[in-house]
Amino acid sequence: MRNNLKIGLISLLLLTSVSLRTTAQDQYKHETAEQKSKRMAWWTDARFGMFIHWGLYALPARHEWVKNHERMTNEQYQKYFEEFNPDLYNPKEWARMAKEAGMKYVVLTAKHHEGFCNFDSKFTDYKSTNTPFGRDIVREYVDAFRAEGLKVGFYYSLIDWHHPDYTIDRNHPQRQESDSAYARVNKGRDMAKYREYLKNQVRELLTNYGEISVMWFDFSFPGKNGKGRDDWGSEDLLKMVRTLQPGIIIDDRLDLKDKDYGWDFESPEQYKVDKWPEYNGQKVYWETCQTFSGSWGYYRDETSWKSPAQLLELLIESVSKGGNLLLNVGPTGRGVFDYRAQDRLKAMGEWMKYNNRSIYGCTEAPAEFVAPDNTLLTYNPKTKRLYIHLLSYPMGNLKMKNMADKIKYVQFLHDASEILYRKGSGGEAQTVNFQLPILKPPVEIPVLEVILK
Repeated sequence: MRNNLKIGLISLLLLTSVSLRTTAQDQYKHETAEQKSKRMAWWTDARFGMFIHWGLYALPARHEWVKNHERMTNEQYQKYFEEFNPDLYNPKEWARMAKEAGMKYVVLTAKHHEGFCNFDSKFTDYKSTNTPFGRDIVREYVDAFRAEGLKVGFYYSLIDWHHPDYTIDRNHPQRQESDSAYARVNKGRDMAKYREYLKNQVRELLTNYGEISVMWFDFSFPGKNGKGRDDWGSEDLLKMVRTLQPGIIIDDRLDLKDKDYGWDFESPEQYKVDKWPEYNGQKVYWETCQTFSGSWGYYRDETSWKSPAQLLELLIESVSKGGNLLLNVGPTGRGVFDYRAQDRLKAMGEWMKYNNRSIYGCTEAPAEFVAPDNTLLTYNPKTKRLYIHLLSYPMGNLKMKNMADKIKYVQFLHDASEILYRKGSGGEAQTVNFQLPILKPPVEIPVLEVILK
């Protein structure tokens, strides 16, 4: 009798343990919209983050895909590993600049397509701690940005042009022209071993550096001589990530877009969306990742740098359509932000210092509010305030429809100075005319804060 009871209790404990483990692993598959909204809340409130692309490619300084573009072998690329010594790297300085620019979170490349790791992984020798620099870049980054109160995230490339078992594909520096050639060059390579390597490294990143807020995987390219979910083991990888960091937010590049639980946000890259993105007819969480210029990594001779006004408009427009902006910096081989990036971060910070209420916690304005020409609207649903961003300053007045009975008070956001307004009459009874000073205020993009009834 006692033995039977003992066996029964042991069996119950084992079943309970398995059940709890299964629940922890699979609960992300059954997350409700409300639960997801709570998990995403800090991110949708933040609206503005920093991307940092940094690796060996900072030394050639001619695009982060330089190894691919110039069809370099591992041996040819090795010189950058041997010379990597960013002696001026000071992540506290980076964190200060990000915070002063108004950014709330940051995503650093732990590993880019070149395969080089910015962290002290025990699964490879191809890492920052084995270069002349000799330090764990990720460890210092995490500590510095957390100290400034910023959320920290990791970018991890699914692609790896250095690993000996990563099969050569159409995006590889040693890409081929025929199926037979691919079969020949991939002889002896084993993607199963690479999948295990990938999973082991992601486990390290999500185990050894505390709470991680964002995991940014990049990227799938299924099809002929490509790679998708089966190559990465995306389902198992995702399950591990969710189990290790239950509150984490994940992008949409694991090739699991057809599964509700396979991604958290859409990630349009280097273009403006026409409207709030939808998937299967539903508006989705989204974030556009953008560069200051035409390259993600440091590119010394690249000249198509966006102006502060263009960058601010990009931020405002993203928020006006319910999204976030992740703006990229590519540090130099010495470990500092390019002077052009510093100039623009400073300019954005100056604007955000006085106008961030129109960004943080804001989203697309209700459909009843129609933006006048050359303006962008954002709206804070908690405070019930509408923000009118004047992209082209109208001298003297600004008309807006459907507003006459909805306004409690109006002011410039940058200095809280009152803006008087007149209601229309007759056919324009619901139109208001905001009376603006003739001279544009000393603000890159002035903002009207409309406090609604």
